[in-house]
Amino acid sequence: MKKTRRTILPPTGGTPLADALPGSGHAQPGPARELRIVVGFPPDGPLDIVARTIAPALERGLGRPVRVENHVGAGGNDAARLVVRAAPDGGTVLLCAPLNAINATLIPDLDFDFGHDILPVAGIARLPIVIEVHPSVPARSIPGLIDHARANPGRLRVAYAGTGTPQHMAIELFQHLADVRFSLVAYRGSAAALDDLLRGAADVMFDPAPSSLPHVRAGRLVPLATTGPSRAPVLPELPIVADILAGYEAGSWFGLGVPRGTSAEAVARLNAAVNAGLRDAGIRQALARLGAEAMPGTAAEFGRFVAAETARYAEIIRVARSLPT
Repeated sequence: MKKTRRTILPPTGGTPLADALPGSGHAQPGPARELRIVVGFPPDGPLDIVARTIAPALERGLGRPVRVENHVGAGGNDAARLVVRAAPDGGTVLLCAPLNAINATLIPDLDFDFGHDILPVAGIARLPIVIEVHPSVPARSIPGLIDHARANPGRLRVAYAGTGTPQHMAIELFQHLADVRFSLVAYRGSAAALDDLLRGAADVMFDPAPSSLPHVRAGRLVPLATTGPSRAPVLPELPIVADILAGYEAGSWFGLGVPRGTSAEAVARLNAAVNAGLRDAGIRQALARLGAEAMPGTAAEFGRFVAAETARYAEIIRVARSLPT
């Protein structure tokens, strides 16, 4: 397991909600204990960016220093496992994303149950995936990409951030609905995949907006479409894939979860801190610059959303497994 630590973020002011660990029942002497946000992918990828965007809001709301830790390995499962096994004291949270819901079906023999062992806390943001190509690829639209792929079956190199990621599921669904076959190349995170796309070692990428937007805006990559149910506010000029492939929808989302056994009080405090942060104009603007839309709500609402996503991805996996190789 590769673990990357960065400096604890300095306190950003505000009135602390408590000087005790949530649910601990007694005051903690000395400085407030830090909160760890555990991220299952490397720094500078979409999950890491979102974690570091919401971290200052948690510091303000909880009155505790926050550290973002990157625990890279096993398609996000090492990070999830670490949080599942952490003390349920409100001090360790998981940056949840579709890969957690996907792995529940993709890897049936996991030694933990994401839907049971991680309690939902709060949604943070949703964002579309951008389908983009290296400028050397002649396609300039989704129909053009489909035509090019059909004319060159199995030759277009599609980079993606590892097996079981939402990008992987988006590619599989696209292949199924468009009746095309790509050459899929898995990487350890979006950053490495994006590097190869930028230098032309890959042809196509299905990537969450945060990491790709700067390169799209600089003209280093050619965007073809976004994958949500409606046009993305951050790239409103792009069509959605569903305009061409009926029924197509994919994307990414982010939220927080804690180990089962964490007290309801701790969950409520974390949820309140996240939602307060999502009402902050600065954080909303930061999310908008990433192409993300805030996803406020209760812990129960986030739990229902994750359950629905888990069921949806289970069906995509079933279809993908039935495709010829």
